[in-house]
Amino acid sequence: MRRPIVAGNWKMHKTAAEAVELVEGIKSLVAGLDVEIVVCPPFTCLETVCAALADSAIGLGAQNMHWERQGAFTGEISSDMLLAAGCSYVLLGHSERRQFCGEDDSLVNRKLACALQAGLCPIVCVGETLQEREAGRIEEVVLGQVGGAIAGIEAGAASAVVWAYEPVWAIGTGVTATAAQAEEVHAMMRHFLAGHLGKAADEVRIQYGGSVKPENAAELFAQANIDGGLIGGAALDAGQFAAIVKAAL
Repeated sequence: MRRPIVAGNWKMHKTAAEAVELVEGIKSLVAGLDVEIVVCPPFTCLETVCAALADSAIGLGAQNMHWERQGAFTGEISSDMLLAAGCSYVLLGHSERRQFCGEDDSLVNRKLACALQAGLCPIVCVGETLQEREAGRIEEVVLGQVGGAIAGIEAGAASAVVWAYEPVWAIGTGVTATAAQAEEVHAMMRHFLAGHLGKAADEVRIQYGGSVKPENAAELFAQANIDGGLIGGAALDAGQFAAIVKAAL
């Protein structure tokens, strides 16, 4: 069985002091649960949050990284810096990075290769816009993003990737894909990955993200191919995030 994984993407929220307060609240509510739990605060909070997580099993992730280990890249952060700050995970290809920062599949692929080489666990985000869904391009867009991300990456390494299907039309909108809609795309992704990874695709974890709340988490996570969630807004509230984590049991 695939172990469920629930990650909180804090986006551009929380100062270091606020981050510690949130983490302390989460820790007390999720202790001992058999779910892989990750929090992804802003870069400025990573070391502070790492220290606050020292007595827990919660993992630390970053929200992005550069494709080079070092260099003249002003304003960027490297995999080695993330490791030194205590990170074990990194989000890659989030739709906001694609939309606002011009990241494409080729760039995500370079970042993914670097993350895997560095020993970070990448959580790669994919998903279609509402316009693409209505045009019947879900398979083209989502599988194009999956294939583009793992292009040229050896199957053994690619099998370590955690995927997050996040339909862009459901992120921060309050609109959630139905459990059936989400499961359909997750199953499609797993079938596609099987063509690249073989039987190892059965063990790959695929999260759902997009307006996940305590009220809908259990139904989403009960689907055969949904292995947890990448949580946005609800991850900023300890009680809501803990309730979502418990729904993954």
